[in-house]
Amino acid sequence: MFCVAARLHCPGNRMTYRIGADIGGTFTDVVMHGEDGQTWTAKVLSTVDDFSRGIAEATAELIDIAGITPSEITEVVHGTTVATNSILEEKGAKTALVTTAGFRDVLELRRLRVPELFSLFYRPPRPLVARRLRFEVTERIGSRGEVVTPLDIESVDAVIEQLLAAQPESVAVCLLHSYANTRHERMIGERIVKALPSAFVTLSVDVLPEIREYERTSTTVINAYIGPIVADYVKSLGARLEAAGVRGQLRIMRSDGGVMTANATLRTPAQIIESGPAAGVVAAAALGARTGRPDLIAFDMGGTTAKAALVEDGRPSWTTEYEVGAGITLSNRLVKGSGHALRLPVIDLAEVGSGGGSIVTIDPGGAMKVGPESAGSSPGPACYALGGKQATVTDADVVLGYLNQGALAGGALKIDAAEARRAIGSVAPGSGDEDLLATAFGVHEIANATMVRAIKAVTTYRGRDPRQFLLLAFGGSGPVHAAHIARSLGISQVVVPPSPGVFSAVGLLQAAPEFHFTRTCLLDAGTDDLAVLRDVFDSLESDARAALIRDGFDAAPVTWQRLADARFTGQSSELTVQLPESFGWEQIIEEFTEEHRKTYGHADPRASVQVVNARVKATVQGSGYVPSLGEDLEPVQNGPQRESRQAYFGSSAGLMETPVLRRADVSDASINGPVIIDEMDATTVVPPGCSVRLDDSGSLLIKVGQFE
Repeated sequence: MFCVAARLHCPGNRMTYRIGADIGGTFTDVVMHGEDGQTWTAKVLSTVDDFSRGIAEATAELIDIAGITPSEITEVVHGTTVATNSILEEKGAKTALVTTAGFRDVLELRRLRVPELFSLFYRPPRPLVARRLRFEVTERIGSRGEVVTPLDIESVDAVIEQLLAAQPESVAVCLLHSYANTRHERMIGERIVKALPSAFVTLSVDVLPEIREYERTSTTVINAYIGPIVADYVKSLGARLEAAGVRGQLRIMRSDGGVMTANATLRTPAQIIESGPAAGVVAAAALGARTGRPDLIAFDMGGTTAKAALVEDGRPSWTTEYEVGAGITLSNRLVKGSGHALRLPVIDLAEVGSGGGSIVTIDPGGAMKVGPESAGSSPGPACYALGGKQATVTDADVVLGYLNQGALAGGALKIDAAEARRAIGSVAPGSGDEDLLATAFGVHEIANATMVRAIKAVTTYRGRDPRQFLLLAFGGSGPVHAAHIARSLGISQVVVPPSPGVFSAVGLLQAAPEFHFTRTCLLDAGTDDLAVLRDVFDSLESDARAALIRDGFDAAPVTWQRLADARFTGQSSELTVQLPESFGWEQIIEEFTEEHRKTYGHADPRASVQVVNARVKATVQGSGYVPSLGEDLEPVQNGPQRESRQAYFGSSAGLMETPVLRRADVSDASINGPVIIDEMDATTVVPPGCSVRLDDSGSLLIKVGQFE
C-alpha cells in the first residue's frame, strides 16, 4: 500500500478535526479538516481484503503527519460501496421472506419490463431469496387499511417452525397493503424476533410504507439481505478506529446525499446502497452554491467506474426509481428490469464501467472494447507495475502523454511508461509508434463515448439540454477526459475543482444529517379534502422529530421540506415535486404540471392530478465545519516535473510539445491549450482549441472550443 498526504490550507490554530473517508474500487481517499481551517488529504490503494483497514491506516497516517492526537477527531464520515458490492457479488446474508398467502412469487413476477427487447435468451436476475425460503401466512389487509382476512396465528407459528429449521441470517416481512395498516406485520415481526433473536428482521413498514407490492417487497428484501454484511463492516470499521484511538462519532453517507449515524445504518442499511457516488454530487452542489453556478453536471471518473449526476437550481436531482444488482448501471426511465428494485430516495445518477482501470479487450469480431471489467487496485493497470498485464484506460493515457511518465500522487505511486506501452501494444493492430498512439487514442475515445452516454442518461433522457449546464469534472481520471467529453456534448465550459482526486471525500464533510419519511395517501388534487394531506404531513413531521431526538439532534436547527409524488390520473408512475410552505391544491397541480413539462416535454393543464405519496425531509443545519478548498493552496509537486512533454491529440493534431504546469502556476489570465496541469491527486488535460484559467474559488475553468 502507498499513502500520500498533502496539507492544503493552514491559517489558524489547532482545535478539533473531522475525517471524510471515501472508498473506490481502486483508491481510498481520506480528508482531515480542522475547525481552525487546516486540511490534509490522503490517497491510498483500496485494501480489497478489508476496506476498513485502508481507512484506519490512512487516518493514522494523517494523524501522524498533522501532529495531532486521535482524541482530537470528533467525527468520521464515510461513503462505502460495501452494500452494493454484496448484491453485485451475491454475497449477502441467507434471507427468508414472509408474506401474504398468494404472494410468494412476487419477486419473480416483477414488472413487465425487459431491458433486452430482442433477446430470446434474456434472463432476469435471480431473486435474492430462494423460493424454498419464501413463506406465506394467512391474512389480508385491504388497500384502505381494512382487515379483509384476520391474521391466522397458527399459520404464523407454522412459518416460524419452518424458519427455525432453515436458520436464515435475515428475515424480511412484507404483507399486502401493510402500508395502510401495520398491525399484522408488526405482530408477525414481534413473534419472529422472539423466536429467532439472532436473526436480522426487517419489516416493510419500517423501510418503505408505500404502495406497489413488488417494489416494497424487493426493497425490504434488499434491506434484509445486506443487513448482516453492513453491520459487520460498520462494526469492524468502528473497532479499527477505536483501536487507533479515534472515538469520534461515526456517520455514513446515505444514497440521497445526507448522512446518518452508524446506529441508524444498522437499522436500515438499504439507505446506503449508493453511499459512495452520492458524496461527489453533494460537493458539486456546494461548490456551485459558493461560486454562483446552480446548474452543473457532476462528472466523477475514478479508477473503476464513471458517474454522472445533475445539479439543477442548486439542488442534486434525486429519484426513487432505481435498480441495483444489474452490474454497471446506466439509468433510463424507459428501460428497466435488469436489477432488483430499490424504491428509496437516491441521487439520480448514471454509472458506467469506464474508469482509469477499465480493461481493454478485442472481441471475436476484432472490435475494441473498454470495460466494464476493471483492474482495480490489485493488480491495477500495467503502468503501476504492481502485477497488472492487461491494457487499461490509464495505460492509454500514459502512452498519449496525458499522465506523468514517472509517478503519480506526489511521487508515491511510480509509473512504468514502458509497461504501459507494452500493454497497449498487445491490443494494437501493428507494432509501430503510429499504431501505438492511434490505438491509445482509440481507447481514450471509446471510454469517452461510454461516459457521454452516462451524461446523456441524466440530461437528455430527463428532458434537460446538457448545453445549458457546466461540466464539473473530478475524480482521479475525470479532468483528463472532461474537455473531450464536453466537446462531444456541446458543453462550453468545464470546471475542475481544487483537489479533484479527493473531491468526493470533501463532499462527505459537506453533507448534513437528513431524515426522510414517506406515506401513501392517494388523494385527488382539487376534489379531495386538503386537510387530509395536511394531517399526513403533520404525522410525518412528528415521526421525523422523534427520529431527530433519537439520534441526538433534538437541539439542532432543522430545515423542513414537504414533497409530493404526483401523477396525472391514470398514469402508472409519479414525479416528485417540492411544495411551498403554504400550499393548496392549486400550487400542487401547478408544480407537478411544470415538472411534467420539463421532464417529458409536454403536459395537459386540464388533466386531473393525483397525489400518491407525501414525503417529509428534515435536514440538520450547522452539524459541523466543512472545508472550502481553493484558498491559499500550497503547491504540491507531482513527482519529477518537466516543463513540457509530448502529448498526442488525435490524427489531425498529432504529437504536440505540451507545457506541464501546476495549479499554482495558473492565474486568472487565460492560457491556450494544449496544456497539462499536474497535481498530487489528479491531472487536467486542456486540448488544442481550448483555454484555461483560475477562477475565484481556485477552480480551473476550461473554455471548450473546437479541437484541431
